[in-house]
Amino acid sequence: MDQRGTSRNAQTPSSAAPPEFALGSPAVLGRSMADIAERSQRLVADWLHRQSRDAPDLHPMNIAHAFMEMTAQLMRDPAEVTRAQLGLWQDYMTLWQNTTRRMWGMKTGPVIEADPKDQRFQDSAWKEVEVFDFIKQSYLLTARYVQGVVARVDKLDPKTAQKVDFYSRQFMDAISPTNFLLTNPEVLRKTVETGGENLLRGLSNLLSDLERGRGKLTLGTAGLDAFRIGRDVAATPGKVVFQNDLLQLIQYSPATRTVLKRPLLVAPPWNRKFYVLDLRPQNSFVRWAVEQGHTVFVISWANSDGRSSEKDFEHYISEGTLAALDAIERATGEREVNAIGYCQSGTLLASTLAWMAAVGDDRIKSATFLTTMLDFKEAGELGVFIDEEQLRTLEDTEQRGIPDDGRMTATLNLLRANDLIWSFVVNNYMLGHEPFPFDLLYWNSDTTEVPTLMQRFYLRWIYQDNLLREPGGIEIMGQPIDLGRIRTPSYFLSTCGDHIAPWRSAYAGMRLLDGPSRFVLAASGHVAGVINPPQGGRYSYWTNAEHPAEPAAWLAGATEMAGSWWPDWHRWVTALDNAHVPARMPGDGALPAMEDAPGSYVRAWTD
Repeated sequence: MDQRGTSRNAQTPSSAAPPEFALGSPAVLGRSMADIAERSQRLVADWLHRQSRDAPDLHPMNIAHAFMEMTAQLMRDPAEVTRAQLGLWQDYMTLWQNTTRRMWGMKTGPVIEADPKDQRFQDSAWKEVEVFDFIKQSYLLTARYVQGVVARVDKLDPKTAQKVDFYSRQFMDAISPTNFLLTNPEVLRKTVETGGENLLRGLSNLLSDLERGRGKLTLGTAGLDAFRIGRDVAATPGKVVFQNDLLQLIQYSPATRTVLKRPLLVAPPWNRKFYVLDLRPQNSFVRWAVEQGHTVFVISWANSDGRSSEKDFEHYISEGTLAALDAIERATGEREVNAIGYCQSGTLLASTLAWMAAVGDDRIKSATFLTTMLDFKEAGELGVFIDEEQLRTLEDTEQRGIPDDGRMTATLNLLRANDLIWSFVVNNYMLGHEPFPFDLLYWNSDTTEVPTLMQRFYLRWIYQDNLLREPGGIEIMGQPIDLGRIRTPSYFLSTCGDHIAPWRSAYAGMRLLDGPSRFVLAASGHVAGVINPPQGGRYSYWTNAEHPAEPAAWLAGATEMAGSWWPDWHRWVTALDNAHVPARMPGDGALPAMEDAPGSYVRAWTD
């Protein structure tokens, strides 16, 4: 059985006659259609109201210019295009001949094979049934042709070439035969077996997603009803001991009689809720760290509202990281801490450390950067969405008061469209299944609204212009920022399949710091490679004490280690200081407990 609950061993059209097609109960069908009609009417009315109010007229992709440039370059060398078209025609003729031989009972090999990792063509009918095998290979040949033509275009600037390549792949993913009823054997089989009830359920699922997005499609990917914050996820015991307009600070209850003297401050990504590091008990980094004897404090970022809408990058340092350090000292009496920053909050942590170095503040004694970029010169495919034209569009929408409405989540999902978009379109809307309950995807859908000024500063000056890597390129609270002044011992954890913070860019960022560093590369991606508990042991990691200039040289000399990187990090941080003190209970210090973890800020979903 796959995750959608569909048997992969079901009979294919070639192995058995299809069951008789029969409609469901007329009474049930009538009630379902009446419910769908009523919900559709409400959705259309709500959409029209939103359009008349917001009138966004947005074009966030801004890709037309890139494809016009590509077309102009292609026309300068028509012979190359002709050769590619002839090659495609020859491939198609071979495919026609092979398919004809198969229909006559002759054995033939495929003209093109799908990638074994491609989950779209796992159904046996894609190989066993001639017509579906022909459709599949036709699609794969066309995709290879389009991507080959795009790759051969010369004289495009790197940014334009990256855009053209990315959106060409998005287009080919979108027109995959698996995404359409009449060319997907699994969906056809399900439609026959259920008398079309799967399509009716799929339409209901589609309307539910539209209702949740208030007229804008918000694809259900995680089984939202399967998890409850504080019960199924974010359930590690603790108390909120401090809060301001930007954050709540959670102190977790100890699990050992003694704890490490230095508390641990964890800053999760600011555009998501904090509990990516506190999912279910069996994969919670927070719970595991508490069990290792750390006094763990986690920042729970607030949704931007009237009180925080004017906060910027400086505020996230002064009222974020620095305020948390002050609160920890009041709660525990300890001035020295270990700190972890995840993704953007790792960039924030490095900026904070550079500011602290400039003013002589040395409270952070170790810094851990999880999938963090400090040098954005080669930021990967996410850079497709960040350029001057698109930043101006974003700033225009912000000035007109148009909310984000999940644009960032949709953007990140595009980086893995087959896994995070089209597979759920097929599962939810065509097969009529409910999304499989998956904690990581549940968290991924739980966004935090970021203040406009904060987002603008980060995207323009850090991401687009890459000024953080330049000594003095950014000034914070009157201090020029220089990452080269950071001498704090650092631990960099990156992942080899990261599509948001490519590991080679993370490695380049590590080399900007002056203190002793340890770089660790984990298997898997941006989230799964980080959330890899020791008891699971799903992914390995690589280490190398040397830090040559080129990432490829580092990897060539690295040693692969089995299991989770978590124990490696714990050994590293305790080697810096292993002093212990009696366990600290939340609320026993100068900061009284305000409410139970996970607190109220995390429960505020972005509207």
